[in-house]
Amino acid sequence: MKDSLIRLIATGLYSGYGWPYPGTWGTIPAWLIAYFLIAGNQWVLAPAVVVCFIVSVWSAGGAEKMFGHDARKIVIDEWAGMFVTLLFVPYSLTNYAIAFFAFRGFDVVKIPPAAQSEKLPGGWGITVDDIVAGVQANIATRLIIYGLEKYLSGQG
Repeated sequence: MKDSLIRLIATGLYSGYGWPYPGTWGTIPAWLIAYFLIAGNQWVLAPAVVVCFIVSVWSAGGAEKMFGHDARKIVIDEWAGMFVTLLFVPYSLTNYAIAFFAFRGFDVVKIPPAAQSEKLPGGWGITVDDIVAGVQANIATRLIIYGLEKYLSGQG
């Protein structure tokens, strides 16, 4: 029962089995939850980040024993990273789309210190690199939104 629960959570409700890019498929449910259910409510999103982080470290650590270290089908860390990316980003389809692509880019490229954090043991290494990528993507998203607003207002 415990292994089934870990598998369900760590694979992001089985979205991590998506082919050919499990990380992207695994990020989509988190984005959908944030966009349609949380809908920009930071009072819900902030605690969701904390809970998802804790659950990710726990379940990814357990799933690592089943699938191997940072196996591609473990995507709960993408959920945590996506939620971090969306923190305090103004709620709109455009802004959330920018955030999605920014997170996927930073998660794939692993700009330091994201790459180094992968070396942490167990679920910590699996999760923290995505949290770092989420912070990086959050900053990039805000800069892109700011630049677009300036450009579109004619002040850019």
